[in-house]
Amino acid sequence: MSQAFDIAVIGAGPGGYVAAIRAAQLGFKVACIDEWSNAAGGAAPGGTCTNVGCIPSKALLQSSEHYEQAAHHFAEHGIGVKGLSMDVGTMIARKDEVVKQNNDGILYLFKKNKITFFHGRGSFVSSNDEGFELAVTGKKPESITARQVIVATGSSARALPGVPFDEVNVLSNDGALRVGATPKTLGVIGSGVIGLEMGSVWRRLGADVTILEGLPTFLGAVDQHIAKEAHKAFTKQGLKIELGVKVGEIKSTKKNVSIAYTNAKGEAQTLVVDKLIVSVGRVPNTTGLNAEAIGIKLDERGAIEVDDKCRTNVAGVWAVGDVVRGPMLAHKAEEEGVAVAERIAGQHGHVDFDLVPWVIYTSPEIAWVGKTEQQLKESGRAFKAGSFPFLANGRARALGDTTGMVKMLADAETDEILGVHIVGPMASELISEACVAMAFKASSEDIARICHAHPSLSESTKEAALAVDKRTLNF
Repeated sequence: MSQAFDIAVIGAGPGGYVAAIRAAQLGFKVACIDEWSNAAGGAAPGGTCTNVGCIPSKALLQSSEHYEQAAHHFAEHGIGVKGLSMDVGTMIARKDEVVKQNNDGILYLFKKNKITFFHGRGSFVSSNDEGFELAVTGKKPESITARQVIVATGSSARALPGVPFDEVNVLSNDGALRVGATPKTLGVIGSGVIGLEMGSVWRRLGADVTILEGLPTFLGAVDQHIAKEAHKAFTKQGLKIELGVKVGEIKSTKKNVSIAYTNAKGEAQTLVVDKLIVSVGRVPNTTGLNAEAIGIKLDERGAIEVDDKCRTNVAGVWAVGDVVRGPMLAHKAEEEGVAVAERIAGQHGHVDFDLVPWVIYTSPEIAWVGKTEQQLKESGRAFKAGSFPFLANGRARALGDTTGMVKMLADAETDEILGVHIVGPMASELISEACVAMAFKASSEDIARICHAHPSLSESTKEAALAVDKRTLNF
């Protein structure tokens, strides 16, 4: 006999597990279905983010950053290191343990909040006046019913046509996180978040890394003032970045991968590498969902169509995260998951896409929220800009990391902050102040008048706010 629930969540990534927890907090009887498995075949909730995305990539970035600091910067502090070596296997094992800790943490939260977890693939079977019947396929097949369903099935890496991922030589983000030894040469197609982060990991550990980007500009979605500063820093570190390329035939053998391409000058080139990471976007996970069984509409990309409240065309079915429109970011999915749970409860869940921060966890880090300078110019909105370099920040000097800047954009008349863009140390943490300020419609003058701790990196945000009015104190 089917188990009956108020709400069933399909997918336990950031959007799904958070939606399930919030729904349980609101008093609903909740089920969550997820098919991710660990190496031993056990449940591994957390989705792409926890298993092959945000969490493991940050673990590898941290390890590789430690190695680079020891190899190239400890001497500046009077620290001598002899016989430095890198055990990639140990690094990967640590990454796996970090992932497991997060998997186990989510399972604990399900138990704490009395959420029934089903390990398997969830799909629609039918619908009726009472709700929806769902099938769970896996080691232990189940059938459940729910009055409301939240789909949070996430996304998968997009492969190039005719070049499938073998996760040995041609790698998605998954394979890039499981490389057993540092390759001598590494190619990356796509200079987005995944490409830059994974390229940075293996470059630090000694790989000769070449990034091929089809667009003529570097990080086109980023404020170009910031993007140019980042490009300069990455190039200085040794990343080879070619823009405006057109990738042709890719041949993978047991020994290497060759990529034929045309560079920005129209010249035919061939790049031969030990490993190739393909990072050209992601596609929504709707295959196997059996959405057609109840008539859920999908768009031309295969994403689930939803309105601004995350409602599908089928009453009682909602969808959040990477499987719907909007940025494919874990924290965006979380906010949507909470909002949907609250809307089902009759509350007014809220997500503001204009205040979703973006972060690239390279070194220097890149983070931004709000409008870029080019977007404001294109829209015709009058604005003021102010920036402050970390080179003039005392804490950055003490850290030995003075690359980059904070840039603030404000309305020319009202002084409301319209965008904040950072490239430099701990940008991922510094951007939160801007998010809070912009959520409360703060002006640059507000930030400029708030006392910031000294010495701190956050003083650069205050100085950028002062720079909007051309009155910086330390530059």
